[in-house]
Amino acid sequence: MSRIRVHNLLVSLDGFAAGPDQSQSAPMGVGGERLSAWFWETHVGRSMIGQSGGSTGIDNDWLERADKNVGATVMGRNMFGPIRGEWPDDSWVGWWGDEPPYHHPVFVLTHHARGDLSMAGGTTFHFVTDGLDSALQRAVEAAQGKDVRLGGGVATVREALRRGLVDEIDIAIVPTLLGSGERIWDDLGTWPEGYVCTQIQSSDSVVHLQFCRA
Repeated sequence: MSRIRVHNLLVSLDGFAAGPDQSQSAPMGVGGERLSAWFWETHVGRSMIGQSGGSTGIDNDWLERADKNVGATVMGRNMFGPIRGEWPDDSWVGWWGDEPPYHHPVFVLTHHARGDLSMAGGTTFHFVTDGLDSALQRAVEAAQGKDVRLGGGVATVREALRRGLVDEIDIAIVPTLLGSGERIWDDLGTWPEGYVCTQIQSSDSVVHLQFCRA
């Protein structure tokens, strides 16, 4: 049976998982790059942008876990790109270049219809206009028995947590303060009731925590 997993959700000490005013030049919002600086120092991070080297310690180990036994991904439109409202055209194809790092079906939540987008390396983006439940159902079917990764952004993960849809969430707490942006912990209802912290591990840069449904 497919499980719904969130991996390496980046969170500042004051609870923000993205800065304000996301744009093409600030994918994670203003100041949000401080949350991901450690990521680009790892082997996984560097390989995503075609570079060699990078660290292979604790942080890299947690990043590698995100791809294991995952057959499909669901993400919000903000994670796919900075464009709002109606799609002006099909020119925006994501942040990741011609070959995104997913290599499986990706279901993008949006209020505005768009045709499927097939990319190099086996990634196809499907744009879902009828909500999170539909996206998750389609992703589970596409995953063919593997797990589904819920990729973000903040509002998408928050809705899934509030509704108890997540089976596992890995959080990376970064020792920085953003002061404003999108907080992950607001309006979560009874979460984390029903979940237990199953692992805590710290590197020099990040504290990693894993919560699983009890």
